[in-house]
Formats: sequence, structure tokens, C-alpha cells
Amino acid sequence: MPKTKTHSGLKKRIKVTGTGKLRRGHAYKNHLAASKTTKQNRQLRGETAVSHSDEKRIKPLISNLK
Repeated sequence: MPKTKTHSGLKKRIKVTGTGKLRRGHAYKNHLAASKTTKQNRQLRGETAVSHSDEKRIKPLISNLK
């Protein structure tokens, strides 16, 4: 059985914390920021945790990162 490869698109978008949790950036913040409210732009900064149901799907794709 060959080794599984890390999904190269996903490794640019997901970070693994020291405890093994997955962190991701927020959606809707890449462009057209002027039409969004200041509050919305501020709340989209930083990272958030990946939901538990998505973690099960993502973990095998990035198993080589940690």
C-alpha cells in the first residue's frame, strides 16, 4: 500500500495546534471588504477552530503535517 499524500491545497489553509486541534481562517474576508461593515471585518480577523464533524474528514488529508 503506498503512503498517503498530504492534500497540498488543504495544508495551506489549515494549521495543527500543539494539542492536535485544527485551526482555519474565516470565510468572506479576502476581497470586497469596503462593502462589509467595520464590525464584520474586525470579527473575521484571526482564526477559528474547525468543527468536530469536519475534523474527521480533514485529519486523514493532512495526516503528514503532525
